[in-house]
Amino acid sequence: MQETLSGVWGLFFSAFISSTIAPGGSEAVLAYMVSEGDYQVKLLVIVASLGNTLGAMTTWGLGTLAAKKFPVATLLPEKKQNALNVVKKRGIWVLFFSWLPVIGDALCFAGGWLKLPLLPACLVILSGKFGRYAVIAWMFV
Repeated sequence: MQETLSGVWGLFFSAFISSTIAPGGSEAVLAYMVSEGDYQVKLLVIVASLGNTLGAMTTWGLGTLAAKKFPVATLLPEKKQNALNVVKKRGIWVLFFSWLPVIGDALCFAGGWLKLPLLPACLVILSGKFGRYAVIAWMFV
């Protein structure tokens, strides 16, 4: 039982770290654990999704902190503020793609920096990450 629990926690931390600035390989960890057949696949997908989403929200928080020091209004001319408002209004759906390598972390950081609504953004991020891990798990069952 202890071995099973430590494996699940290992997946959680791998997924968390993979979704912050540091690189990680949570997809490989999930694929291995699914292929071994020692764990419930649903549990693994949920744990990886939650860990990866919490890591993304950490990156989001870093973006929020950066916005305090470098507000958007100081970086863009007034004419460009209208475009920024459109991105704020419709841009939350781009966070669905936060699971993508390289740009996913930047999307989460930008979401925090632009102060997109936290709960809806978190749900959009979670849905994208859950979908990615579900597909990976399905490929290795």
